[in-house]
Amino acid sequence: MDKNTYVVIMAGGIGSRFWPFSRTNYPKQFHDVLGIGESMLQMTAKRFENICPPENIYIVTNKDYKELVKQQLPFLDDNQILLEPIGRNTAPCIAYASYKIAQLNPDANLVVTPSDHVVLKQEVFTEVIQEAVAAADKDDVLITLGITPSRPDTGYGYIQYINDEAQHIKKVKTFTEKPNLELAQMFLESGDFVWNSGIFIWSVKSILNAFRQQLPEISEIFEEGASSLNTPSEQNFITRAYSHCRNVSIDYGIMEKVDNVYVLLADIGWSDLGTWNSLYTINDKDDNGNVIDGQVMLYDTKDCIVKTPKERLVVLQGLEDYIVAEYDNVLMICKKSEEQKVKEFMADAKSKKGPEYI
Repeated sequence: MDKNTYVVIMAGGIGSRFWPFSRTNYPKQFHDVLGIGESMLQMTAKRFENICPPENIYIVTNKDYKELVKQQLPFLDDNQILLEPIGRNTAPCIAYASYKIAQLNPDANLVVTPSDHVVLKQEVFTEVIQEAVAAADKDDVLITLGITPSRPDTGYGYIQYINDEAQHIKKVKTFTEKPNLELAQMFLESGDFVWNSGIFIWSVKSILNAFRQQLPEISEIFEEGASSLNTPSEQNFITRAYSHCRNVSIDYGIMEKVDNVYVLLADIGWSDLGTWNSLYTINDKDDNGNVIDGQVMLYDTKDCIVKTPKERLVVLQGLEDYIVAEYDNVLMICKKSEEQKVKEFMADAKSKKGPEYI
């Protein structure tokens, strides 16, 4: 276990594509989505048990979720929970964590990961991360994990790499964000595209250098107030800093623009649990292709995902390829093929029915 390895878990989103299960006051990363007794956040932190010491795990989340993080990960002290006053996408989030950790350890290597992904092959994951950290420690490189696509999914970003057989870690050629179906099919057939997992590995020196080059307005903000980090005045500084940071992703702001980006191909049993369909894909099905979490009776029903409260009996008849999801005060029934409308449903519920429904 390397004391210079730090893990930054991004846990601030509200998971709008997973509504109504994911809600503003209790987003999906705090739920036991898989029904295994652990939340997504707890699973993610546990994934790094053999990679870094627990004091090197940092959570970046919305200020409203501080108590949820503390309840679920009681081993963290307050300095390991980074509170964002407002959401500003992944670049400011990563800048905050990177500058804070750089103040503590300028030789740090960072693993940055979302809090809502599934990794089924734990031992392979540990080996892959250790290989990437060793490469990032040695060279000025920004590494992302690439997942071999199993289908032409339009919900993922794609990375094209230069296929140099001699190199295990491949140089990135292009990034493409969420292509249409025809393009995704072409990527799949070409054989030199992988899904962008959103898991990044780099040294703190390399990422801060990239911020200075590509997002100088963000780096200036954090360098100006760096002396406030890890002190009692940190939160006041962050509140001011975020009010000046623009909303920009790390992919668009840095990864797509620099020439030292590499991808490590990783067969780690990965899934981005961002949508109902992704949850359906990774779960065990009954004989009729249904995924059930709840007290449910089914008749003439197939290829559905049903997630409802355990205390409610749900009877379904004649459904095919539907999402049936109930949480708190919302029940949603939607075709699986139309799940991209879930964000629209959530927005309409807020505007037409009130914020208590989101």
